Amino acid sequence: MPKPDYGVQLHIPPRWEMEQTLRWAEGLGVGWIKHQVQWHTIEHGPDDFDWQNLDRVVDGAEGYGFKLLLSVTRAPDWTREVELEGGPPADYAEFGRFMEQLAGRYRGRVEAYELWNEPNLAREWRGDTLDPSRFASLVAEGAVGVRAADSDAIVVSGAPAVTGIDDGETALADRPFLSGMLEAGVAEHVDAIGAHPYGYANPPQESVADETHAATSHNDHPTFFFRDTLEDYHRIMLQHGVDRHQIWVTEFGWPSPEGIGDMDMTGWEYGRDVDESEQADYIVQAFHMGDQRPWVGPMFLWNLNLAHIWGADNTFSAYSLVRPDGSFRPAYVALRLTQPLD
Repeated sequence: MPKPDYGVQLHIPPRWEMEQTLRWAEGLGVGWIKHQVQWHTIEHGPDDFDWQNLDRVVDGAEGYGFKLLLSVTRAPDWTREVELEGGPPADYAEFGRFMEQLAGRYRGRVEAYELWNEPNLAREWRGDTLDPSRFASLVAEGAVGVRAADSDAIVVSGAPAVTGIDDGETALADRPFLSGMLEAGVAEHVDAIGAHPYGYANPPQESVADETHAATSHNDHPTFFFRDTLEDYHRIMLQHGVDRHQIWVTEFGWPSPEGIGDMDMTGWEYGRDVDESEQADYIVQAFHMGDQRPWVGPMFLWNLNLAHIWGADNTFSAYSLVRPDGSFRPAYVALRLTQPLD
């Protein structure tokens, strides 16, 4: 079934065989794919670029007729004050410069850019102060760069992470962070607001306000619920007068270790509450919830193929649509066969 506004994030490491991954995405019927650009792996120094792997990703997306969202994060150490991979550049204008070079190289071939990733987490913002207004400033610089090179490209603000943590060191809570971004004027610079409404082990229709819950943990805070995150973000946007921007769900998904192998789920124990059949049901339900909300734009499932790359050695494989041997999980089949709601 064709699904022009559904998307999936795929992973194509350097020298990794790409055609199979693109065929898997094609088999889903989705119209979009997402790929994350690690800035530090491309620009190794001033005027020292390695575009080879990203070139083949863009060529592949174009060859298969996908619309492409590039999520850009992780500045090179030489642009930063501390050598802690994962944070923004010391001078935010450097991000604008790189985004202009990136968007210029792929002008007319990349439909959308997501500026940064989960900036309310210290691990994504090392060497800088966790602060939504500072993040809004980084987005502003990046957006200027994209628009200078490709005025038709869609610009999406990087999505906060949903963790339930608000200690000021590990993370800032996502709802106040989004509010701070909007107060700092981030909507003036972007076309859409990014969101990562992960549901942990909670079914997508559930809310923290429900009397009973299917999951045995991570069920006591709205940040753990797909539905609550979507609706809270929409409410916060309206409170700030942002009523013309859609929410782009640039990551979401449910983990299930079933069928992947002997996985260490330390810190991710909630994934054992989700079997493969439930994972499939939750994913389809979530996409249909987006269909029913006109303020939700394209949605990107995370992820297509990490289990095929890492097997049971990485917990992220529990979210994958294919198993380590390349066979399809029930979630792949369910998404392939589902039809968007009118």
